[in-house]
Amino acid sequence: MKALDELTFDNRFARLGDAFSTHVLPEPLDVPRLVVASEAAMALLDLDPAVAETPVFAELFGGHKLWAEAEPRAMVYSGHQFGGYTPQLGDGRGLLLGEVYNQAGEHWDLHLKGAGMTPYSRMGDGRAVLRSSIREFLASEALHALGIPSSRALCVIGSDTPVWREKQERGAMVLRMAPSHIRFGHFEYFYYTKKPEQQAQLAEHVLNLHYPECREQPEPYLAMFRQIVERNAELIAKWQAYGFCHGVMNTDNMSILGITFDFGPFAFLDDFDAHFICNHSDHEGRYSFSNQVPIGQWNLSALAQALTPFISVDALKEALGLYLPLYQANYLDLMRRRLGLTTAEDDDQQLVERLLKLMQNSGVDYTLFFRRLGDESAALAVARLRDDFVDLAGFDAWAEQYKARVERDGEYSEEQRRARMHAVNPLYILRNYLAQNAIVAAESGDYSEVRRLHEVLSRPFEEQAGMEQYAQRPPDWGKHLEISCSS
Repeated sequence: MKALDELTFDNRFARLGDAFSTHVLPEPLDVPRLVVASEAAMALLDLDPAVAETPVFAELFGGHKLWAEAEPRAMVYSGHQFGGYTPQLGDGRGLLLGEVYNQAGEHWDLHLKGAGMTPYSRMGDGRAVLRSSIREFLASEALHALGIPSSRALCVIGSDTPVWREKQERGAMVLRMAPSHIRFGHFEYFYYTKKPEQQAQLAEHVLNLHYPECREQPEPYLAMFRQIVERNAELIAKWQAYGFCHGVMNTDNMSILGITFDFGPFAFLDDFDAHFICNHSDHEGRYSFSNQVPIGQWNLSALAQALTPFISVDALKEALGLYLPLYQANYLDLMRRRLGLTTAEDDDQQLVERLLKLMQNSGVDYTLFFRRLGDESAALAVARLRDDFVDLAGFDAWAEQYKARVERDGEYSEEQRRARMHAVNPLYILRNYLAQNAIVAAESGDYSEVRRLHEVLSRPFEEQAGMEQYAQRPPDWGKHLEISCSS
């Protein structure tokens, strides 16, 4: 394991030059202190987990110190925000400190969010507040534990720095990690500003570092775009299958690697609601839960437009045509597994859709339904779950169809069924009210709840002794929390 001063940097994005980013130093936080750290994320850098408790850890990730090899840069990009194009965005409160590679040869961006003003801050102060930093940390690590591709979070550093939002809050920084922080909006920026040299340089950078296998194809850029389509189809299938709402699927929040990226007003479903809008600022419901699928395609189309200098329009359209079939195949495969099915039948899509409609009309808890469905045999499970539904006749009809489907699937013991279903159906998810409880405690200086919640969510499929309170349906107030882009 390494100490903090033993990290090895290789700042490949910084070497692209000043057309791609601007050198900016972080603005230090007052009295920086550790709120929470992820040992799993630290392991990606080969860091000894004990270093998180040292003063230098808070100083480094609170903006007071820098490694000699670090090259902090604010990246420039643009993007479509709520459907409208914004010509220049960029890292308005974040800095790419540098790229570290571990003993396995993996490169990880160290990106410090809340690091102060940059040339791209526009009217902002460049800061992040404690509540949003905690939410991003918890979401990043929780999604990873669920098997959903995501950026990672190393730590949250709190402070005494005052920050004004709707009220005065305390500033914080979250150190997030990803193999790359390049977004769809990077390509849009150079396309719409008519800078073909830089756009070609960016395309080569992404191709060589993140999609090198595409070099072997007759049309490398087309092969790369196909992979981006495939990754996003799989990503959004996982969001939908596990009830995750991103909240702000602007093209500047879409990763070129197909990972969950840039957490703002996200939420997991409590009661199943296909029309759920988790972003209080999304008045038209553009980024509602059910809209995530078509918006994913819309965003890929925006990226395709920016790639027209490299790929023919016909080839791009053909690649885009892969998105929906791939999404549907991935989603249905996940939902079969969540229902405990190991084989495929033509009517499985209808089985899923009928269930979700019944859940929608009855306000059934999305996560707990699937978990309890795997607690015992299909017949006993549906009998116990029946009382959660308003349309009893409708549920009974579905239950008969489901039991017959399970019987055709094969002979399994209750123990085998339980193990298989519990391996894909979490008991613990990051519910908004759980995050809010942890935030309220942290804002009063008590970080124990944030750390405990992080620990529980790091093993979402495993029943944990003494943690029953994290596997309950939310109280009524917890279902109606308003989450906005303010952070």
